[in-house]
Amino acid sequence: MARLQLLPRADRRIRLGHSWVFSNEVDVAATPLIALAPGSLARIEDARGHPVGLAYVNPRALICARLLTRDVRAEIDADWFERRITRALQLRARHYPAPFYRLIYGESDGLPGFVVDRFGERLVVQLNTAGAIALREPFFTAVQRVLSPVGILVRNAGSTRELEGTPVLDERIGDLPAEIDVLEGEMRLLAPLLEGQKTGYFFDQAENRARLARYVRPGDRAVDVFSYVGSWGVAAGLAGASQTICIDSSERAIAFARRNGERNGVPIEGRCGDALVVLAELASQGFRAEVVILDPPALVKRKRDLEPGAARYAALARAAISVLAEGGTLISCSCSHHMPVDRLMRIAYDAAREAGRPMQLLGRFAHGVDHPIHPAMPESEYLKALVLRL
Repeated sequence: MARLQLLPRADRRIRLGHSWVFSNEVDVAATPLIALAPGSLARIEDARGHPVGLAYVNPRALICARLLTRDVRAEIDADWFERRITRALQLRARHYPAPFYRLIYGESDGLPGFVVDRFGERLVVQLNTAGAIALREPFFTAVQRVLSPVGILVRNAGSTRELEGTPVLDERIGDLPAEIDVLEGEMRLLAPLLEGQKTGYFFDQAENRARLARYVRPGDRAVDVFSYVGSWGVAAGLAGASQTICIDSSERAIAFARRNGERNGVPIEGRCGDALVVLAELASQGFRAEVVILDPPALVKRKRDLEPGAARYAALARAAISVLAEGGTLISCSCSHHMPVDRLMRIAYDAAREAGRPMQLLGRFAHGVDHPIHPAMPESEYLKALVLRL
């Protein structure tokens, strides 16, 4: 097996539990990184030649190696993957009554580059790195052994394709409908599987949506901004909201939100358009809501995007506050790892202060247990959900 030797002290973070090796940490004089094929396996060694673990490598990427195991004698085959998948499944089976969740969450489940969302008997698999693509055969063999899915949709995330230099994946295996049923608590939802965003549905907010009932009272009005298929809006309606408005820039998403409202006996009023424009229109009409949910897509995809992204979050916070009733609840979310939770709260606080409205923090939450956080990898904690009262 190929070797990849690290520079002095570059192994410290890895020995503390992190899984990534950066290209500037490799002793390229001792072990030329460029000589290794993307996706190939290598034994990682410290500067003294002592083994650190096994990883797959990609000399084209800044994260040039991702650790699979610290056992340098391990065989990365279907049996190895089966053990990792089974361990991930045990966690989800213990906490979820129905098989709808993120089954594999990359490094947090010991499977860097692999993401799997489970929709009953069907899976959406993201192979997000050159190494994950290279190891697909033993991985899929293990998936079939453990789960026997009737259909698998294979994709990769656009955010990593450019960094990894991998081609676009869009493969369909077995029986895959255009729309997929999703069970989330009391909600029975439909989501676009083949033409949907990312894996088709966002399981990461499921536990936060379950908490929504605590903040909604019968007769409340709710606004779900960036609604996608209307999960927050339906949750608000089931909690007792008498009027729910879903806002999204996609007509297709609004159509799904309305259908999901009908499925759950919740009237959904859809508004298609730019969130800032629609919120401004509602404010000018004198509309006020007791609950407003801001759950935008990632506005800070890279560290250098923090300031323009923060400005966008600030504009959204001001717009949301303009339609929020006295004593109302604002749920402000960010799925951007590079947006610190304290910065997100400060943005909301500044917007409230500009409006002359005192603000209270009622709770702060992350993703659910199907997105477990790796204690040594802060990168694995990306979602923030703040519950604020004005």
